[in-house]
Amino acid sequence: MLDDRSRVFTGDALLIRSAGRTDFQQGDAHTLYASIREQIFTLPDGCLIYPAHDYRGLTSSSVAEEKRYNPRLNVQSSEADFVGYMENLGLPHPRQIDAAVPANLRCGRPDSDADLPGMDWAPVRYTYAGIHEIEAQWVADHRSGLQIVDVRGPDEYEGVLGHIEGAVSIPLEGLRDRVGELSASAPTVAVCRSGARSAQAVGILEKAGFAQVANLAGGMIGWNGQRLPLSRGGPGEA
Repeated sequence: MLDDRSRVFTGDALLIRSAGRTDFQQGDAHTLYASIREQIFTLPDGCLIYPAHDYRGLTSSSVAEEKRYNPRLNVQSSEADFVGYMENLGLPHPRQIDAAVPANLRCGRPDSDADLPGMDWAPVRYTYAGIHEIEAQWVADHRSGLQIVDVRGPDEYEGVLGHIEGAVSIPLEGLRDRVGELSASAPTVAVCRSGARSAQAVGILEKAGFAQVANLAGGMIGWNGQRLPLSRGGPGEA
C-alpha cells in the first residue's frame, strides 16, 4: 500500500470481481475473508486496487467497486456466504500443483530439474501456472533450430511489433485444427503479443503430444523491448 493510501497491490488475495483460491497452498477462506474485510476494505473507497493477475486483461479496480460489485465479497456477503462459496468452487487443481506448492514453500526450485518434464532441450523455466517458458534471448540465439509458432492474428503478425524470422503463423483459434501441420518432434516455441495466448498454445501442443515446447516469455512486446531481430512482411503460413 502506498503511504497516502491511494493505491494497493492485493496479490492473489483480492482480484477484480473475485478472490484468490484457498483450496491449496495452506489457504484458509476464513483468514482470507478477514484479511480483505478488515484490511483492504477499510482503505478509502477511492483507493485503486491492483491485483497480481486478471484472466480478462483488466488491470485495476477500486475499493468502492469491489465492495459493491464483487460477487464473493460485496457488503451484503457474510463470512459464511464467502466460506461456503470458496469451499464449493469445484475447480480442478492447477497442473503440477503437488510439485509447485512444496517448491513455493521452500522459496526455490524443485529438488532437481528431473522432477519436471521437458527440461533437457533448452533452459526452460516451469512457471507456477504450469507452463514451460523460455527467455527471448535464448530463442534469438537458437532460432534456426527451433519451430516457432506465432499464434497472433495475421494483422498482428504483419503489424507494428513484427514477427520472428521463420515463425509459422497459425492463429490460436485455429491451432487445434492445424496442429498436424507442425512437427511434434521439433523443439517448439509458441509466441504471441504478450505471452498470454501463446501460453494457451503451449497447453494445446502438449496435449497433442509435443514433448519439447515452451512459451516465449514476454511475447513480442518483450522481444521488441530487448531489440532482438525482427522480420516484417507477409505471414509465413505453414
